[in-house]
Amino acid sequence: MPDLILLFVVSLIANTLSSLAGGGAGLLQLPILLFLGLAFPVALATHKLASVALGVGATLKHLRARTLDWRFSLVVLGFGLPGVWLGARLILSIPEHTALLALAILTTGLGAHSLLSPAQGQHAAPRAREGWRLWLGGGVLFLIGVLNGSLTSGTGLFVTLWLIGWFGMDYKQAVAYTLVLVGLFWNGAGAIALAMQAGIHWPWVPVLLAASVLGGYLGAHWGLARGNRTIKRAFEAVTIATGLSLFAKAWL
Repeated sequence: MPDLILLFVVSLIANTLSSLAGGGAGLLQLPILLFLGLAFPVALATHKLASVALGVGATLKHLRARTLDWRFSLVVLGFGLPGVWLGARLILSIPEHTALLALAILTTGLGAHSLLSPAQGQHAAPRAREGWRLWLGGGVLFLIGVLNGSLTSGTGLFVTLWLIGWFGMDYKQAVAYTLVLVGLFWNGAGAIALAMQAGIHWPWVPVLLAASVLGGYLGAHWGLARGNRTIKRAFEAVTIATGLSLFAKAWL
């Protein structure tokens, strides 16, 4: 019971922050699964499954708010899901140290870039929705999908920043798309692929699912209630903290 209580509290905090910032639940949730004794492949698969519930909680809130354009959502899913499946099939053949170090560099860079771009994502200016720009943007989403399927945390943050930088969304819009499409669909595909290879620790799943749904709903609620500047600050804090955590895991 003490382990389950600790797992619920840590997961609730992780998923609430992730829902507000647009990614990064693995910063706290995956390490606690490893700390409590799960092997890395099983912990990763279990974390992915729990992250699907984060998408469920956020979806409930954003469906009521009618935040998403479902035609563009199909673009994100169509390009991203094949990459997720490919990445999940490759993860067990990639050295963990190399994967963590690469992700640490990329994630920390995202936070630094956002800090140095104070006007970024404050106002929506939709673009790159047709022609070669759409295909190029979709190609990058495919590559992020590969990272999402193969690495542990932070890839939702990549999607958030790409939707802002390439497709012209503001932070509120980008976080909503990330939470629903990455949290629910990308992570769902990754969880299935990883479960087929490594298995899932089912006794802890109900606690993780409850924390993810509640955290997803709370984070989405606060994100809609607050302005883009608040979400931007949360994004920067989570990305930099995630990057530093990954550096530590890569070298310790």
